[in-house]
Amino acid sequence: MVRPAARPRAARQQHTTRGGPMGRFDHKTALVTGAASGMGRAAALAFAREGANVCAVDLDADGLASLVAEAEGLPGELMTHQTTIGSREAGHGAVDAAVERFGGLDVLANVAGVLRSDRVADVTEDDWNLMFSVNVSGMFWLCQAALGAFGESGGAIVNVASNAGLMGQAYFSGYCASKGAVVNLTRALAMEFAKDNGIRINCLAPGQTSTPMTGTIRIPEDADIDLMRPYMGYRKAARPEEQAAAILFLASEDASAFHGAIVSSDGALTTG
Repeated sequence: MVRPAARPRAARQQHTTRGGPMGRFDHKTALVTGAASGMGRAAALAFAREGANVCAVDLDADGLASLVAEAEGLPGELMTHQTTIGSREAGHGAVDAAVERFGGLDVLANVAGVLRSDRVADVTEDDWNLMFSVNVSGMFWLCQAALGAFGESGGAIVNVASNAGLMGQAYFSGYCASKGAVVNLTRALAMEFAKDNGIRINCLAPGQTSTPMTGTIRIPEDADIDLMRPYMGYRKAARPEEQAAAILFLASEDASAFHGAIVSSDGALTTG
């Protein structure tokens, strides 16, 4: 699989220094999208804490700058790549940046996502296209590039979906559709690489998590709460660090038996 050498012109990069003990990802390189906040930020820091070289990808320049400061002194080295995702050029460009800086790629954590909610009649074309561009298309192009960049030893991909991809949720039609696509994209990729023992592709489907994205959810006025009760959950929202721990597990050799798995981390919401 051939990857173009070009990367988006708008990409900006920053670096931290190394120091301290190593962990499960010593001498490995992980690319994490959505790294400026929420689960992506928690995952980027956790990978660096466990010795990985990290390429942190996000559009939020201020968030990436604060991430660099927070990662200072961690065992792994962290670089940032400021860009949006959604196009083939952007996805391949992010992978190119990681490979150019660190000499290879071992882990791709597709955490970036966007959420819009509205009644079906009020969903706009812009909102629909944005969700599919970031949540599905961007993820696919990054997977394509990463699979071409993994060396002979293979690599691991963790795609972050949502419990919204496993169940219907009133007022979230576009989000449910895009996250359902992530679930089946993961399955399709896993089947295509089922005979390659060096490559593992899995999916995490989180439930409610305390992140900046979930803090922006606005349900329609006069929404029918009875329609929403089935997906409100039974437990408190998870912390980003808890979801990041699951991402790192699926990316690590501890999960060597996992391939094509859809792992729910939603407090049993989709169990029944």
